[in-house]
Amino acid sequence: MKVLLIVPAYNEEENIVRVCNNLKNNFSQYDFVVINDGSSDDTLKLCKENHFPVISLPVNLGLSGGFQTGMKYAYRKGYDCAVQFDADGQHLPEYVETLIKEIKNGSDIVIGSRFVTKKKPFTMRMLGSFMISTVIKMTTGRKIKDPTSGMRAFNKTVLRGCAEKVNYGPEPDTMAYFIKQGRKVKEVQVEMAERVAGESYLSFSRSIIYMLRMMVSLIFIQSFRD
Repeated sequence: MKVLLIVPAYNEEENIVRVCNNLKNNFSQYDFVVINDGSSDDTLKLCKENHFPVISLPVNLGLSGGFQTGMKYAYRKGYDCAVQFDADGQHLPEYVETLIKEIKNGSDIVIGSRFVTKKKPFTMRMLGSFMISTVIKMTTGRKIKDPTSGMRAFNKTVLRGCAEKVNYGPEPDTMAYFIKQGRKVKEVQVEMAERVAGESYLSFSRSIIYMLRMMVSLIFIQSFRD
């Protein structure tokens, strides 16, 4: 199976070399491509200096734009599976094979979940995750324990759909949409590391806005998607 890791990166100069060197040196069975999402720091420069495969967007399109760019690339290059993989070092490549195994077993989408066998901690951020899980359960009948996990694998059919349709973003509402469309979505237990450098774009205020946007989409918008 031909697998591509899509690594969206926005201002990740403190992490990108470490993350990509780990993939290049220790997980060479997977191809990867960095999607430089209009970074204003040295992310692109470092990718070029280290000869990492990179697609550079002229402006910041956000996670959805970077994700779709990667999916278009994967589809045009004939990959069988694409894996969404963060540039901040939190996603561990040791678990990629676990996701791919389930794709090979017939799943359409596999989510690397922190909470399949482990209990979700009670924090403000996890409260938002719990609320999104609850609404997904209400609207689809399916429980997703870690809906905000950004580590996901997609088979060739879903990959093509994400490449061709603008509104197939890498978000919980899209996962709910795929479930309602009859796609087989599976969660597998993974571990995730803490960010060791740089800052997450999701501040507290942005986390609240994100949660509210997801709730509105899940409750009011998903029923009207085609």
